[in-house]
Amino acid sequence: MSASDAFLSAFFAIPMGSSTGHAHGRRYIVSRTEFSDGKSQKLVAHALDGGDYISLNLYLTNNGYLLRPCEMPAEKVTEFVLGFAVKN
Repeated sequence: MSASDAFLSAFFAIPMGSSTGHAHGRRYIVSRTEFSDGKSQKLVAHALDGGDYISLNLYLTNNGYLLRPCEMPAEKVTEFVLGFAVKN
């Protein structure tokens, strides 16, 4: 699945490394890691209440960014990334 511009803007606003924030009324700890000189990205998020988990990979290809959720619907990871705000 191709990643939309809105998704990419929200994804790259999430800091590299570990951070905390909230999405859809829940607090999360999120880890974003870059591989292969930025051609591959991994995001993992755990709800601090233990009730949710998000995992995805994002690949830069010759045709743009390709979103690959890990064993969950693309809609779930897209809604999470679009709704995530880093705690200030």
